[in-house]
Amino acid sequence: MENDTWHQAYVPHYLLRGDPFASKLSPEADIVAAFYVCIIGVMSATGNGYVIYMSIKRKTKLKPPELMTVNLAIFDFGISVTGKPFFVVSSFSHRWLFGWEGCSFYGFAGFFFGCGSLITMTMVSLDRYLKICHLSYGTWLKRHHAFLVLAFIWLYAAFWATMPLLGWGNYAPEPFGTSCTLDWWLAQASVSGQSFVLSILFFCLILPTIVIVFSYVKIIFKVKSSAKEISNLDARVNKSQNLEMKLTKVAMLICAGFLIAWIPYAVVSVVSAFGEPDSVPIPVSVVPTLLAKSSAMYNPMIYQLVDLKKSCAKSSCFKVLEKRSNLREFYSIAGSLKNAPPAKDSLVEM
Repeated sequence: MENDTWHQAYVPHYLLRGDPFASKLSPEADIVAAFYVCIIGVMSATGNGYVIYMSIKRKTKLKPPELMTVNLAIFDFGISVTGKPFFVVSSFSHRWLFGWEGCSFYGFAGFFFGCGSLITMTMVSLDRYLKICHLSYGTWLKRHHAFLVLAFIWLYAAFWATMPLLGWGNYAPEPFGTSCTLDWWLAQASVSGQSFVLSILFFCLILPTIVIVFSYVKIIFKVKSSAKEISNLDARVNKSQNLEMKLTKVAMLICAGFLIAWIPYAVVSVVSAFGEPDSVPIPVSVVPTLLAKSSAMYNPMIYQLVDLKKSCAKSSCFKVLEKRSNLREFYSIAGSLKNAPPAKDSLVEM
């Protein structure tokens, strides 16, 4: 009885302002949003498409960490080509043009590829943490282990993205009208809605954030402590400080890109789910959504800005490290480049 009364008092947010698919923004704001998403969509599709293309050329030579990096590019490419065109066209038209079926597909595709991207990034960070901070891990990780991890990622993302289509949760228009997402507002409707929203927040946002931050913080401390040990052993290896800084930059950039893109969206989602109706003004709700949509273009930019293998190949740090067995711990951070393929054909092993 209590749950029924609660449900009867709940009015979906998309029914509070008339047409749920009419834009609640000004035409000028819609045009700005459309151009912004169009630009980041082209950059993301191009950058991640290039990573995928280069990986296909050397698919039989890809190492386990590179397979996960390619998987991340596939998810980011998928979210760029399946979601952003819908948003761009609708924003230019000042309303959502694809009805409820299109809304469900857009919400499913966005959440599936977005969740897959986040979980892949989580696995990449966990792999880097184990490889760098627990050296024995790198000796047994093989390609078939990586494929098992990839299968888990795809099943994980598919499970959570499919639940709203099966009745646990829902996909609904965003408050500003020209996009669709998970119906966070169901938390105000029933206990089932609350359990769905809390599960999504924990397993698809909070838990990945904790793992990523923990992994890269531990990596940064490990790199710094290893560099100090090396500098005490031999002054000639001070050149390895350049490698240390590049590794640290990769960790910080990936972590910062993730946090910048998704934490504001998570905060707004929580406030929308458990706050009062209209607790988040419509113009304010647009900004975190646009930031989250930009997350797919960060990683290709990081790959280009910090080309670890190319920079290490040009330095003499690894020649020094190869001759000193007592420096093996630090050397394992990036791996030997002795048999590496040309830089233009290799992916950044992050």
